[in-house]
Amino acid sequence: MGQNIQGKTAYITGAGRGIGKATALELAREGVHVGLMARTESSLQEVAEEARALGVQASVAAVDISDLSSVEAAVAKLENDLGPTDILINNAGIGFYGSMLEANPDEWKKTFEVNVFGTYHVTRTVLPQLIEKNRGDILNISSSNGLKGTAGSTAYSGTKFAVQGMTEALMQEVRRNNIRVMTLNPSLVATELAFGDELDDQDKEKFMQPEDMAEYMVSTLKLHQRIFIKQSLQWATNPF
Repeated sequence: MGQNIQGKTAYITGAGRGIGKATALELAREGVHVGLMARTESSLQEVAEEARALGVQASVAAVDISDLSSVEAAVAKLENDLGPTDILINNAGIGFYGSMLEANPDEWKKTFEVNVFGTYHVTRTVLPQLIEKNRGDILNISSSNGLKGTAGSTAYSGTKFAVQGMTEALMQEVRRNNIRVMTLNPSLVATELAFGDELDDQDKEKFMQPEDMAEYMVSTLKLHQRIFIKQSLQWATNPF
């Protein structure tokens, strides 16, 4: 029999929209208190209100995860409001596409600052809370591009491969602390990151939805503490 996650606390980055928002609300339905981080506070407040309406506590912290001091302040606020977390979901990220020579070097660098260093900053800041509890879960949202590079994604694939390696190494470091560290590698998910202004025009039966990823994460978290899925891929059935 799996474990009950009701009453636990989860910190989620990129929680103002897309996968992060869907995951926060799915966790709230399960009775999990949520600490929400993203760049735009107004979006976070809306998600927090929806979560509270489901009967849980919610705290928000606007943050630029590429800046360590900003992350430390945000995590301190969440911990003050909700207490230390049990679950960390590193979902925040940016997409940047273009060939090696077409890509603007500043944008290429920014992709690493957010996707790699941002994930590192948040994990490094939150990890002592989990070690202190001697248990916990870290879910990193990577991408199918983190397992197979594609033309035009030198920056994005590079960051997601880096997240993959960082996750696997961290997993080995903290298994002794009963901390499960996992990556999810979805293919195309119907979010603003993927489709921009054309999001509402997409066929919901053809593409994975943020809610699908949220449902999968909740199921993963409910697994008995003695087992975890180190790496998983999520695919749409027939998107063509």
